[in-house]
Amino acid sequence: MSHVHSHTATPRRWFVPGALTGAIVCGALLLAWYLLAVVSGASWAAWMVWASLAVGLLYALPAAGEALGARRVDIDVLMVLGAVFAAAVGHPNEGSLLLFLFVLSGALEDRAMERTRREIESLHALMPTQALVRRGESWVEAPPESLVPGDEIRIRPGDSVPVDARVLEGTSTLDQSALTGESLPRGVGPGEAIFAGTINREAVLTARVTKAASQSSVQRILRLVTEAREQREPMQRLIDRFSEPYTWGVLIASTITLLAWRYGLKHEWEEAAYTAITLLIVASPCALIIATPTATLAGIARGARSGVLFKGGDAMERLARLGAVCFDKTGTLTVGRPRLSEVRPAAWSDEAHLLAIAAGLEADSTHPLASAVRDGAAGRGIAPAAVRDVRSVAGRGLEGVLGDERVAVGNAAFTSEITPECLRAHIRDTLGEIRAGGAIGTVVARSGAGDDPGEAGVLVMRDVVRPGAARMVRDLHAIGVRPLRMLTGDNRVTAELVATELGLDAWDAELLPEDKLTRVKATRPSKAGAAVGVIGDGVNDTPALAAADVSIAIGSIGSDAALESADIVLLSDDLGEVPWAVRLARRVRRTIRANLVIALSVIVVMGLFTLVGSALGAPVPLGVGVLAHEGGTLLVVANSLLILGFRRRAAAPSAAPEDHVERKGLEPSTPSLQS
Repeated sequence: MSHVHSHTATPRRWFVPGALTGAIVCGALLLAWYLLAVVSGASWAAWMVWASLAVGLLYALPAAGEALGARRVDIDVLMVLGAVFAAAVGHPNEGSLLLFLFVLSGALEDRAMERTRREIESLHALMPTQALVRRGESWVEAPPESLVPGDEIRIRPGDSVPVDARVLEGTSTLDQSALTGESLPRGVGPGEAIFAGTINREAVLTARVTKAASQSSVQRILRLVTEAREQREPMQRLIDRFSEPYTWGVLIASTITLLAWRYGLKHEWEEAAYTAITLLIVASPCALIIATPTATLAGIARGARSGVLFKGGDAMERLARLGAVCFDKTGTLTVGRPRLSEVRPAAWSDEAHLLAIAAGLEADSTHPLASAVRDGAAGRGIAPAAVRDVRSVAGRGLEGVLGDERVAVGNAAFTSEITPECLRAHIRDTLGEIRAGGAIGTVVARSGAGDDPGEAGVLVMRDVVRPGAARMVRDLHAIGVRPLRMLTGDNRVTAELVATELGLDAWDAELLPEDKLTRVKATRPSKAGAAVGVIGDGVNDTPALAAADVSIAIGSIGSDAALESADIVLLSDDLGEVPWAVRLARRVRRTIRANLVIALSVIVVMGLFTLVGSALGAPVPLGVGVLAHEGGTLLVVANSLLILGFRRRAAAPSAAPEDHVERKGLEPSTPSLQS
């Protein structure tokens, strides 16, 4: 029956259809018998209890037969034997009660596990059944499975993105909450990746397919969680290993009790059998076997619903023991993409005009800083200047012509020739100040002509701290996780600024990949048995992730590397989800421990009561044993289902301290060493 196999991926087909109806019929007949035969004394109603027993056997016998056919003795066999033996010694009513509660608890357990499966498999519902694809000069509807990389698709407002793609035309926002758990929509425009299962909210988008439907993000996530369901925690593996020997032990102990009570204590056969049957029922490990998998699957489902993917119960168990964390910096604590934070014009120079010149020069550049300049100008409503004859000088910058004047953007040496001589010293001082602050400075200059001396200024680029980073540090400290250590290949100035702003316990800079591995191994929490975690972006952090006890990759909805290398994947960019994931894992661990205590308590206490009470002449009624056994099972299931309601962290107030950090941002001054 499902008590034994509820942790498997495929439920028993015989049990699911009509099991709850069968339990209700069985219980109704038993209740009718009690009211008519016991309360009212109608002897003709005796058939009802036998009919109730027969209905219960109708649902329990197939599973018991399947187990015996596989030469296996399990809970189904024990329960059928208990019910049949109870009827054989003149207690068909208690045998019927056993089957009624057994079938009912199995049906409710299957319903509970089905709810957990639905939490996970709701990802299936995210996939649309039709896509609008360009065929020649027309747009036609086609199933997403027919799309191949290179196809052009159109996503209208309200449509789900059918496959992973990259935007060609249009600007809109996407609702990614079903995948990442983020409530705020994500803005997208030309060149940005969009993912299957997200919903277009505002404007029409044209995009080019990058992956087939079978390889889309949502399908990979679904496969990851499905595989996670198959994995066992160490405790569950131990229980699985000993479940059948334990079941044989219960059967043997019941047989010994029967013989000892009959020949040792000189009880009548009926009394001895009654005690043995009661012991067989109360010692059956139903609740013990489902104690771990019900809680683990509920935790996996709850995490998946919030964009936290656990690769099995073992990963969740190790996260629950998290005692120290090492972080990558660029791409993890920071976004990893420089952004224009300010323009510092020199003397009479005009800030807006300088930024327009820089945007015009960078219009077709693929350099990472070029994107920051273009985005910064667009965000300030500044149109790029009409610069012509643009020429790139590798490693130095860009130069071109605006009107009749030369313009350039790049390092100080490259732009010095057209920088007004009286401003050159000021530009050098400004660059030194910017570098000391851990940011990147690039010079933009215009030569001028005649009475116009020209102009110059410095564009300041900073890497924005990832949303939730400061809150994550506070929350991890609050739940006892320390030290929190940053490992980066960046320079010491930038590393110290980031670590200080975020309140990290330790930091190491200018590290090579092999140095990071050494630091991870050396970072051990003071508490015995605590795990060391590594949090990275899953792309360039694979060695460090592999060296950790538990690895977490963030912002990885579209990252194959993260899905492969990390134990836990956060689909959103919000680092504030890390403490929530730790608390969820710890909640699952507490639930498993409570479930095991409940299950073992029922077995030990009721087993002792059964033997001692019978030996002293006060036998435990079989019905009480049945209620204790099945009640313990239902209590374990109910306790596990509470995990599905585990609350997310409260939204951070708008004036949270980390808001200042995010606006200020920090950027490495040596991009070649970026971690």
